[in-house]
Amino acid sequence: MLLKDYRNYLKIERAMSPNTVASYCCDVEKFLDALEVKDVREVKPEVILDYLSSCQDLSKRSQARLLSSLRSFFGWCIVEGMIADNPCDMVDSPKLGRYLPDVLSVEEVISIIDSVDLSTWNGLRDRAILEVLYGCGLRVSEAVELKISCLYFDEGFVRIIGKGNKERLVPVGEVAAEAVNEYLARRPEPADAASEDILFLNRFGRSLSRQSMFKMIKTQALIADVRKEISPHTFRHSFATHLVERGADLRMVQQMLGHESLSTTEIYTHVDSTTWQQVVLKHHPRRSRPCHSEQMASCHSEHAEESLQ
Repeated sequence: MLLKDYRNYLKIERAMSPNTVASYCCDVEKFLDALEVKDVREVKPEVILDYLSSCQDLSKRSQARLLSSLRSFFGWCIVEGMIADNPCDMVDSPKLGRYLPDVLSVEEVISIIDSVDLSTWNGLRDRAILEVLYGCGLRVSEAVELKISCLYFDEGFVRIIGKGNKERLVPVGEVAAEAVNEYLARRPEPADAASEDILFLNRFGRSLSRQSMFKMIKTQALIADVRKEISPHTFRHSFATHLVERGADLRMVQQMLGHESLSTTEIYTHVDSTTWQQVVLKHHPRRSRPCHSEQMASCHSEHAEESLQ
């Protein structure tokens, strides 16, 4: 009953995605079962520490996520009046290094997209998926849940429902739009009413799963002989990185990615030092010494101002 109420809180009040809700509840359930917790008031900071110590086989990032799940759960317990203090507040999160996912070069992206066999309907679908992931920088969950009614190709954008059911508009280029339209011309019949508006369908006429999208991308990367650790997120990261490398404003990229914090966007955009050097040299007022004529003009200007005073 306790977990059911917490699940409803995450879904309704926090408006979390189904995947996030499942992840949080799974972490909490494992914790409660492992320690046979009967009363949440019994859980003290040292209990949390002992439990985390027993999870040393997990990476630091996974331990940090686990602690975040427990902190959220006990925070809810406070709101519900079950406890007065959050036992996780006295527990430090594992220190994480700066996470920089792999990025593809433009040539590698094109190679992967061009490796798709377009003689079948699912080949057209797979190319459309890749073009949308790279052309719009979508999360895999956003691509899986993308609806036909959210495509506004004449206006040049797609409407995305992201994390926390937050809506954003993302520009879409002609190449991605054409790939989607070619797929739509051969899209299979939806299996039921719930699948009618879903853009990317499987061979049974139902929504394509996240796992199927992961598998397809890894397969196409192997065919294209791109030897990197690749996932749908790699295309999102490459989308952001390539935009910033070509001079896009970081805050614009932040909006397109649907990030709440600009610092999150900065992690996704590890632009090389040459790019930043070019930006500084182009825009900084003291990027170079002024020429003699500029110095003379400045001097005359100063004398003129003095004579007016």
